[in-house]
This record gives sequence, C-alpha cells and structure tokens, in this order.
Amino acid sequence: MTSASPAQFAVVPLRMGYGRPAPSTAPAPVMTGMWSSEAFKVVDSGHATSASTVMEADTKFETRLEDVPQAALEPGTSTDQETSKPPERVLRRLAQNREAARKSRLRKKAYIQQLETSRVKLAQLELELQRARQQGAYANGNMGDSALGYTGSIDPGVTAFEIEYSHWVDEQKRHTAELMSALQGQKTSELELRLLVETGLSNYEHLFRIKAMAANADVFHVMSGMWKTPAERFFLWIGGFRPSEVLKILSPQLEPLTEQQRMLVGGLQHTSTQAEDALSQGMEKLQQNLAETLTAEAVPFGPPDAYMLQMATAVDRLKELVGFVIQADHLRLTTLQQMHKILTTRQAARGLLALGDYFQRLRTLSSLWAARPREAAIS
Repeated sequence: MTSASPAQFAVVPLRMGYGRPAPSTAPAPVMTGMWSSEAFKVVDSGHATSASTVMEADTKFETRLEDVPQAALEPGTSTDQETSKPPERVLRRLAQNREAARKSRLRKKAYIQQLETSRVKLAQLELELQRARQQGAYANGNMGDSALGYTGSIDPGVTAFEIEYSHWVDEQKRHTAELMSALQGQKTSELELRLLVETGLSNYEHLFRIKAMAANADVFHVMSGMWKTPAERFFLWIGGFRPSEVLKILSPQLEPLTEQQRMLVGGLQHTSTQAEDALSQGMEKLQQNLAETLTAEAVPFGPPDAYMLQMATAVDRLKELVGFVIQADHLRLTTLQQMHKILTTRQAARGLLALGDYFQRLRTLSSLWAARPREAAIS
C-alpha cells in the first residue's frame, strides 16, 4: 500500500470575509455521476446541474408560453379598443358623408358627360349653320351677303351660355321634382321648405346673371330667344317671361290668400305692369331712333365716309339693347323676390313649383308640336 505524501493532506486556508470561498479563475472540474456517464458541471453556486435537464426545462417553459392565449398576454388591448370605438352616431354620420361624397362624384361625372355631349351637338349645329350660310351665299351669287341675313361664326360667349342654360334647365327639373316631393310629404319641416325656396330663387338669379354675359356677347341672340323652345318664344318679352303675366298664372295656385296678401299681390302686379310698359315704350323709342338714324340723309350714291359714319352711329344705338335685357331680367328677379316676402314659406314653395311646371309644360308642348304628323303637301 502506497503511503500518501504530506502535500496531499495539506489544509487549504480559507479567507475570512463573506463566508464563501474566493472565486477561482480556473475552469470548473468535470465530474462523472454515479449512475450515468453524462457529464456534470459544477457552477459557482456549488450545485451540479445536468445539461440535458436544463434544456428540457427550457423546452417545457417555451411550450407552456406558446399554449397561453395571446389575449391573456395583452390584457389591456381589448379594453383600449372597446374604449376607443366611436359612438354609433359618429359612425352613422361618417356613413352618410361617404354616401353624399359618392353621389357628388356621380353627379359630377354625369355633368361632365353632359357637357361633352352638348359640346359635340353644338359643334354639329355650328357646322350645319355654316353650311346653310354657304348654300345661301351661293344661291344669291354673292359670297359677302348671306341669305340668312347673318355672317360670321357663332360667338364663343353664346356657345357657353347655351351650354350653361341646358344645365340650368336640368337643374330646374330636378329642383321642381324636389319641391313636389317635399310638398307631398307629411314630415317635411319648415326649414327644409325654406332651403328649397331659397335654392329656387338662387337658380333664377344665376340664369339672369349668365344671360347678362350672353347679352354682352350677342344681344340679338338673347333677344330672339333662339336658345328657348318655340312655345316659349311665343310668350317672349325682351328675352324672357313677362312678370305680370306670370303673376296672373300663379295667383290661383297660391290660394288661400289672406286679404292683406291679396292686396299686396295686386299691388305688385300693378307695379310690374307699369315697369313693363316703361321698358316697352323705351324699346319702341329705340326702334324709332334707330330707323331715323339709318334713313337720315340717305343718299344712294353719296360719299362712303358719310355712310360709314351713319352705320357707326346705328351700332352705338344698338348697344342700348343690352341695357334693356338687363333691366327686364332685374324686374323678373325683383318680382320673384317680392312674392317670396309676401307669401308664407309653403305658399312660396307652391309658387315656385307652379312656375317650374309651367315652363316644363311649354317645353313639352314644343316637343309635341315638332313631333306632330305632317300633312302631305298639296300638289
């Protein structure tokens, strides 16, 4: 038996301090277990842990984390979402705004398509008019004088006015339908009717404004009423309807009227008639002055300078026609506004409905007249 050396049984001194041995920088010894050949590690704490045991524990912990629902790991998310949900009234308002925006886009698209169609139709009409002028010129044997009594191309301002007027007619049809629906409805409020009445008056104000621009471009086109249907032209007075006649037509539709309302409507009709007479007399005076200007010192073989001076004076007098158109439209608008002040909101709505329906009937009459069967010409 071999005796042990004294060095093997030397006592290792301990450092006094915190009650534990000083950390060693040497690698931890590897020990072999009694029942397994797997290596054990001695950690700083002094406990031996199997590597496979640590990996198995980590795997089980991760598996358990995966089994836990995600909602359980985030307890505050659902509560925050429920709290941040907008109320039902806001959602309904947002849905209404989206629907209104969709309808606005559809109306804009339809309006653009209508403008394009009107532009094509106007281009075709202008081409046909130019061809008719050329044919008339060839028939007369003189290219300088047209058989239609008019030379030159259509003014761009007139073309723009006719496009705007076509759109205005469609808008008036839609507004008339809205008035009819509102008056027939039982739940229409006073505020809704007032807004419809104000919209109708604004539409007529817009019509008179674009007419003024068209009159400055070509007053004869506005005065002739070529932008209206034949039945409307039959009742034309200085480029539009006669206010006193419209009051006569609308008065039965406004009943029942109070005694005071009846007196005010009668006074408005009398005032409108007087203003119409004054404008008509002014037109007659202008015609007389124009005829005198054209015939004053008319010498068939006179000097050309005198002739050109005479024509320049006549052109200046014709510019007064623009003022008559604007004054007549101002009288029309003023009459409608005064009627609005006299009547109640519901009566004013009925009056605008009757006026829009009257103009629509005139347009329908023109269409029926154009589509009537023609009798065969007598040979």
